Amino acid sequence: MAFRARASLEDQSQIEYYEQITKRMPGRVLTTNRGVVTKMGDVYALSGFSELSHSERVELISLCDQEIAKFLGRRSDPWSHRRRTEGYVPGTLRYEVLKRAKFRCELCGISADEKALEVDHIVPRNHGGVDDAFNLQALCYSCNATKRDRDDADFRGIVERYEDRSPGCIFCEMPGERIIRENRLSIAVRDAHPVTELHTLVIPKRHVADFFDLFQPERNAIFSLIEEMRREIQKSDEAVTGFNIGANAGKDAGQTVFHCHVHLIPRRSGDVSDPRGGVRGAIPERQNY
Repeated sequence: MAFRARASLEDQSQIEYYEQITKRMPGRVLTTNRGVVTKMGDVYALSGFSELSHSERVELISLCDQEIAKFLGRRSDPWSHRRRTEGYVPGTLRYEVLKRAKFRCELCGISADEKALEVDHIVPRNHGGVDDAFNLQALCYSCNATKRDRDDADFRGIVERYEDRSPGCIFCEMPGERIIRENRLSIAVRDAHPVTELHTLVIPKRHVADFFDLFQPERNAIFSLIEEMRREIQKSDEAVTGFNIGANAGKDAGQTVFHCHVHLIPRRSGDVSDPRGGVRGAIPERQNY
């Protein structure tokens, strides 16, 4: 309580950050391992605090103040460690990233119930990464620590790679009037030769051959835009009862434009006599089984 109150005087934005840190580390150690504090919901309380006299409480708070003062005396800028790491991520954005990951580590798959999750910048801030959902991922604290300590990937050229375009590519040179929705890394357009009404393509802005060459932030951006377009299509046409989603990767898979693009094809009851098999129809004789 004393630290929370005094932290707010130093920097209001630190409160949520340190609440999360407390839950992940000291909270677990002091509660489960040491029994020094008890946990009720999201609140930690010093064991036996209610039994202390007024003078004992005053003395305890004074001791806490002294320790905080010693800490601040040793470190002129107490928040400097925050700038050396990925930095503060607002609570609303953190929640969206964790929800997208279904509250599991996106590297090892462990549940948030078993190990605390952290929101990590895929491309670090100090290499040009931005605070946007497409550049964030949910990692458990173990995977995140391992990534920071051992990942020697050079991100310095990543930001420039997002600007790659190929002259003459119909998707790189997409007319602005055809773009119906976009985010930082991808665009959505209606297919020029639609399979069904409102057939939509979601395309990375970077010139990249196929789905398997996408950077993870681009996949996040594409999936986000697919979800937006799905909702928009369903809102505009109540007859839509399903979707086919797919990407052709390689000539033998039917790819004819070698700039990655993902098809979002609305389906309606009765649009074909027998829809069973769906995308298996890429090889007609294997569609029905």
